[in-house]
Amino acid sequence: MRGKHIKTVMVGGIFLCATPIMAAEGKLLATAGLSQLEGSGGGGLVPWATLAGYDSRDETAASLFITDVNVTDYRLTSMGVATSLYDRVELSYTQQTFVLPASLVTGLSLDSEEIKQDVIGVKVRLYGDAVYSLYPQVSVGLQHKQLDNDFVASYLGAKDDSGTDFYVAATKVHLGAVAGYNLVWNLTARATKANEMGLLGYGGPDNSGYQVMMEGSIGLLLSPNWVVGMEYRQKPSNLSSVEEDDWKDVFVSYMPNKNVNFTAAYADLGTVATQKNQKGVYLSMTGYLW
Repeated sequence: MRGKHIKTVMVGGIFLCATPIMAAEGKLLATAGLSQLEGSGGGGLVPWATLAGYDSRDETAASLFITDVNVTDYRLTSMGVATSLYDRVELSYTQQTFVLPASLVTGLSLDSEEIKQDVIGVKVRLYGDAVYSLYPQVSVGLQHKQLDNDFVASYLGAKDDSGTDFYVAATKVHLGAVAGYNLVWNLTARATKANEMGLLGYGGPDNSGYQVMMEGSIGLLLSPNWVVGMEYRQKPSNLSSVEEDDWKDVFVSYMPNKNVNFTAAYADLGTVATQKNQKGVYLSMTGYLW
């Protein structure tokens, strides 16, 4: 079923590439960023202060995305939709599907190899513009997450099967900053109780309260259509039973027009649920409906 979803979105991406009239005209190409794993506009691992669309102050925008992360022992698929309203408010919904290795399914006598999580996001731009203001664009947001089944999370010692992350993000584009190329950076502070983004529950014996984790992205716009960069996401460590490492990636994004973008990355997630050296390929596509 997941393969059918991916093929459908790929066909949609080809259609969007061929129909440039569908895009909003409010912002410069690439300033909408990408779709983050939890559905917020921004980078792949990190939510940015930018909103998930090209809308200006008198426009709205809507988008859909699919992301597939395939590392050594696990696979994570995120599919979601987002809307941006008048360059001020972003709303998003995402469903994440985390596929466990057969050894873990057998060892825990699980009924399914999948853990699913729903994520509802809200982001509000407070002030600034990532391109035109002297200071960064700043936004605040939240991501409320709910697991469909807490068996694995409870087995590992998590306290809850749902939780809400709160974050503040700052994003700035510096025009012609590096040998004439545009440079973009983002810094995000996230208050969270989540174990592995919430897929292993929230809180644990080592800590059950909120902790502030830092996240960052930096990218170089080689042309209006191509961006290369890297990201880093700090992670908490709440569970005595399993180690949790920070996440990082190196990415390249192609944005042929304001209707669609494609991203490929090499992701290093470290240790995930007892499995070490979780490295692999990150692929994502976002289509902008208007």
